[in-house]
Amino acid sequence: MVGEMRRLPTETLSPLAGRVEEVLSLYGYEMRPAIDAIDAAVPGYGGLFEPQTTDAELRAAVDEVIAAGRHSPPDSGVSTTSEITLYVDGSAQGNPGPAGAGAVLQVDDRQIARLGYPVGSRTENNVAEYAALHLGLEALAARCEPASVEIRIDSMTVIEDIWGDNSTGLATPHADAIDSHLSALPTHYWTHLADSDPNPADRRATVAADLAALGP
Repeated sequence: MVGEMRRLPTETLSPLAGRVEEVLSLYGYEMRPAIDAIDAAVPGYGGLFEPQTTDAELRAAVDEVIAAGRHSPPDSGVSTTSEITLYVDGSAQGNPGPAGAGAVLQVDDRQIARLGYPVGSRTENNVAEYAALHLGLEALAARCEPASVEIRIDSMTVIEDIWGDNSTGLATPHADAIDSHLSALPTHYWTHLADSDPNPADRRATVAADLAALGP
């Protein structure tokens, strides 16, 4: 099952970072193929994160990728009997600061989606954590129909708000979508990750925060 992900909400981004986010949305927020497409469109031997790439070259490359249109993610190969592990993480360079969200979908030891996107140029870390959960659940809804989902997350703020007895009611544009997606799952549960626990979403969130820092 392969569907189309909805565009995710962002806070204020520079025009360049906003265009890169648009590329990510065209690729279903799969970071590696989206960044590879931008790198391939940069002239010479530069790329998205190469110091020699000018803002003008990067803008032209991003515009070229956007003009090429949407790319569908590969079929996940997930059946309705599958149990999926969803890793999520948010990252902010400063609090507030450039912030990104990351999510990884995994079946057994196989990663079926590696996702990320820039959330905002001056965004709180808690908002990035909610955005990461929204990102992962949106990908689940678009690409899979799992029997059950284990959500692995390190943010106690999000855990207590979403699953706790006393919701903190943090205002975020992601809350309604998160509630809707969770309600649609047959079965789900969460696992709190300690700082020492491996989280493959962490790297995606860090790169996404770097993307949020692009531009003046």
